Amino acid sequence: MAWWNRKQTEQRAAIENPNVPISAQNIIQAMGWNGTASASGVNVTVDRALGVPAVWAAVNFIAGTIAGLPLHVYKRTSTGREKVKGGLASVLHDAVNDGMSSFEWRKYTLERVLTCGRGLTFIEKNAMGRVINLWPLNPDHVTVKVKNGRKVYEYNDGSQTSTYSAAEIIDLHYMLKADLLSVESPIDKNRDAIGLAIAATNYGSRFFQNGGVPPFVMTGNFQTGAGLKRASDDLESAVKTSSKEGRTALVLPAGQEIKSIGADPDKSQLTELKRFCIEEIARIYSIPPTFLQDLTHGTFSNTEQQDLHFGKHTVKRWAEQIEQELNLKLFGRQNNSQYVEFNLDGLL
Repeated sequence: MAWWNRKQTEQRAAIENPNVPISAQNIIQAMGWNGTASASGVNVTVDRALGVPAVWAAVNFIAGTIAGLPLHVYKRTSTGREKVKGGLASVLHDAVNDGMSSFEWRKYTLERVLTCGRGLTFIEKNAMGRVINLWPLNPDHVTVKVKNGRKVYEYNDGSQTSTYSAAEIIDLHYMLKADLLSVESPIDKNRDAIGLAIAATNYGSRFFQNGGVPPFVMTGNFQTGAGLKRASDDLESAVKTSSKEGRTALVLPAGQEIKSIGADPDKSQLTELKRFCIEEIARIYSIPPTFLQDLTHGTFSNTEQQDLHFGKHTVKRWAEQIEQELNLKLFGRQNNSQYVEFNLDGLL
């Protein structure tokens, strides 16, 4: 039996069960979340959002940067503090379990936070109460509830559900909702901005797939609807063939002509739009645009200042949240002897 099934388990109720209210915390997971339509008409999911280069860069940059920071355990002494070695220190600094390094665990957890809005880890302790392993959980399989006035986490592995107390779970989140249980996903919350970026990329791809020819209409002396359709199909096929074979000229029958409709990429400011989308995504993740490889307004001096901004206002915020969550869950509220801390000098 897997380690997460060691406790008393219960079967998760199916969505068809009338005992499951429509307001249940796991209603979205139970129904199967396939993304939400944005104002641009694009269905935005985590996978589709990560297909946007700016989102991919932001998530990987923040997660990778923080995962690479040295994370140490310290013990308070009468003269100050000293670094702890072995035991929990090795778990946090080297490998959190038999199959995952500390870097992988931190990067995976932050990737979930920056996309789904929440990263969860189960704390495994031995009979003496000492932490021996940390096991990351898929947040899609976890339901957070309140039972008897206490927050609990129910983890479903596909066949059984295990219930854990709040003290057994390291819970990092992007933003809590008013109920203090569910979280806001930065991708779902900003689906219109991300959907616009996806739509702009799709439009550009279709434009070049069509040989750089914008949408057009064909006029001429067509006698029947069948003739009109055949001429349209022939011309569309000719455009695609010319694009594929690298031809630069098309021939039209006498008396027929084509006229462009809609806006071409230049008039629709496609380049400016895609740059604006990068800036919007940078705002979502509080990251300077230069770290998303947008050097449009970058200079030697302001790029250095943006580097300082990233360290002071982005990395520091995440580092403090992670430190406080680890200190609470690994040592408890009443502990005053040990604590974990990132070495932010590692950014240098």
